[in-house]
Amino acid sequence: MKYFKNYQLLNRKKNDPGRFVFTGTRTVDGLDIQLFKYNKDDCKDTYNIPVSEVETFDDNKFNYWLNIHGLSDPDSIASICRKYGIHNLVIQDILDVNQRPKFQEFDDFNFLTLKTTVPSDFEMTTEQISFVFGNNFLISFQERKADHFDHLRFRLRENKGVLRETGPDVLLYTMLESLLDNYFKTLEIIDDDVEKLNFVNSGSEPSPSVLEDIENNRKFVHFVKKNILPIKEFAVNIEREENKYIENRHIKYFLEIKDLCLTLMDRCDSILSSLESSINLFFSVQGHRMNQVMKTLTIVATVFIPLTFIAGIYGMNFSNMPELQWKYGYPAVWLVIIIALFIMIVYFKRKKWF
Repeated sequence: MKYFKNYQLLNRKKNDPGRFVFTGTRTVDGLDIQLFKYNKDDCKDTYNIPVSEVETFDDNKFNYWLNIHGLSDPDSIASICRKYGIHNLVIQDILDVNQRPKFQEFDDFNFLTLKTTVPSDFEMTTEQISFVFGNNFLISFQERKADHFDHLRFRLRENKGVLRETGPDVLLYTMLESLLDNYFKTLEIIDDDVEKLNFVNSGSEPSPSVLEDIENNRKFVHFVKKNILPIKEFAVNIEREENKYIENRHIKYFLEIKDLCLTLMDRCDSILSSLESSINLFFSVQGHRMNQVMKTLTIVATVFIPLTFIAGIYGMNFSNMPELQWKYGYPAVWLVIIIALFIMIVYFKRKKWF
């Protein structure tokens, strides 16, 4: 399994606060802007909106979900954010894929940025997603076009569930739930890889590349665990402190997010424990097989020591050695060698040396 990391180093201390730089790798050309304008009775969705035509959220009879695919055009991202009064530091956080997941409260909106995974059997890809939400709006910024929210679009259009009857806070909950589901799928793929590591019953010699796979899995699980923790902290913050953009009757949804995070962290700990056991088992199997090889070589060497001793004696060719002139000397030596070999093999068998 391959792992993808697309971060570029950026020293924000040396960067102009008014200058915006995307620190990731370009995966989408331009911006793909989508807007859902909805309430209980109506839903309008618009795609491929030009940056200059992005509308404001003035009509309080509607809720708004503005989704933006692609962060590789910092000027356009900044232009959209400034239209809604989003602070420059938040814009920098949106564009900085090295940014640690975090939650911040502002006077007119809340800001949440996090990372998710795009599960795959061949390449594990990460994506940064940021949310800005207020009384009647939610803006989502997605780094790449691996869309996780198609089912939410369907539910809004077809008026399935409670999304159209509730505010952006419930929409945010459903999005977080979808992103956490990606983590579950990712950990399931890693868990399947760990279960395939069978060193004990495998007839072939375990390859050293297995250690590299184990280490990659271990690093990625640590990455997942590190990025789940801030989401849990966000849910705990919602539980403990009143938030003006999340209704009290909807706090129960974010308690579910906290429980999902705790379940994911337990799953991470379980996989990390399995990976650690796999590493120990790998070296144990290698050590055991090395011992078997050394035992075999030792037995072979031990068997040939007395035979070499006998051959050495009769290879000295002294003239007064009586066996040299005896016509049965040669077969007698072979008989002694065979008897000595048989006795040693029987002895080793009884000692269970092989």
